[in-house]
Amino acid sequence: MELIHTGTGKKLYRDEDRLVKSFDETYSKADILNEALNQARVETTSLNIPKVLGVSVVDGKWSLIWEYIEGETLESLMAKHPEKTDEYLDFFVELQIQMSKEKVPLLGHLRDKMHAKISASSYPATLRYDLHVRLDGLPRHKKLCHGDFQPSNVIIKEDGTPYIIDWSHATQGNGSADAARTYLIFKLQGRDEIAEKYMKLFCAKTDTAIQYVQRILPIVAASQSVKRKPEEQEFLNKWVNVCDWQ
Repeated sequence: MELIHTGTGKKLYRDEDRLVKSFDETYSKADILNEALNQARVETTSLNIPKVLGVSVVDGKWSLIWEYIEGETLESLMAKHPEKTDEYLDFFVELQIQMSKEKVPLLGHLRDKMHAKISASSYPATLRYDLHVRLDGLPRHKKLCHGDFQPSNVIIKEDGTPYIIDWSHATQGNGSADAARTYLIFKLQGRDEIAEKYMKLFCAKTDTAIQYVQRILPIVAASQSVKRKPEEQEFLNKWVNVCDWQ
């Protein structure tokens, strides 16, 4: 097998037409099996998703096996062709809109996941209460939400067909909350210009008020804070405290 990527606690190998994702001991068996189950459930949609081929123990480590998709990530294409940034961003948002039209009723609910993360955050009880109330006030949707939708998780095949990968955080819920997370990801990467273009484009294409998505940002920032990344904390704190609570 050929090692093609190393991440935190996981490695990706190519084995001919298969992709093997190997996890270390920091990942629980339950988390790994849940990722496989999420992806299998999303396979039932009309989206292009790499199929799960198996779950196994390889060299003593739990591993997921998928079909290997030959192509280039949208992230890589944007870096290679900065003059096409607007074109690629438009494509990216259209793909997200297509995704949000899908229904996968067996997935967990985004609202429940966010409530759990707010509770697990280190913010004071009064602030956590406000975040819970704000979350409960959001419209209850059942749209497919990726949870980590960014250009690096979109592979474009040579014929232009897009494949969406990494469904470990998939849920059903409010599509604007998923968009708020994508916006936050861009901001955390220091890509402010892309973040603002993305926000305006998503809201224009979905006829959504920018203020509505902004109202969700403190919730998303609080949920991100549970990863306990010191380099992100100051930035997330500003977002969590950015709104006047009512």
